[in-house]
Amino acid sequence: MNLFRLDASILPRTSGSAELADLAEAEWTGAHPDGTVVRRHLGTDPLPADAWATATLAAFTPEADRTPEQREAGALGARLAAELQDADAAILAVPLYNFGVSQHFKTWADLVIAGAGPTTPLLKGTPTVLVTTLGGGYGPGTPKEGWDHSTPYLERVLADVWQAELTVVRRELTLAAATPGMEALRGMAEEQHGRARTEARDAGQALAGR
Repeated sequence: MNLFRLDASILPRTSGSAELADLAEAEWTGAHPDGTVVRRHLGTDPLPADAWATATLAAFTPEADRTPEQREAGALGARLAAELQDADAAILAVPLYNFGVSQHFKTWADLVIAGAGPTTPLLKGTPTVLVTTLGGGYGPGTPKEGWDHSTPYLERVLADVWQAELTVVRRELTLAAATPGMEALRGMAEEQHGRARTEARDAGQALAGR
């Protein structure tokens, strides 16, 4: 069995998304002690920012005319796509940054699409857990309702384009404990944290059982 694990936090030692993903992964590895975990950490090992454009242009260039850089970028996209396609299960830990996904996650997703094609269902039938964390509150009735442009994008790519069997574990208010002015939200933040931890374990158990 093969688990693909992706992290996108730029603060790996204190990452809330990594904490929840670790709980889900522990359930999977407990059920599959001989399984393989393929890891990719975009926060600590980002992909070249220009690789997507190079790989995309390579696709429109005859093989004989491609530059070494185009061949390298194309091979990188194909390798990233294969990591997903070869997975029996997947966990992606992707925090919200500046109301959307980070540029290093977007680079990864674009390179995967360049490597596999825009409509290839790389995760079709693959149980997948998306862990996403948000520093503030974005739910109905909050001042930032509608400002989360990350989660809908992630669901569109993972579930609709790549056709993953997707479970989303979402935690908001991760900044409440340490941010002045958010003191009144700390009780709610603790409740969300506890609920997200339970949901992450449950998602990991479901992942392990598939």
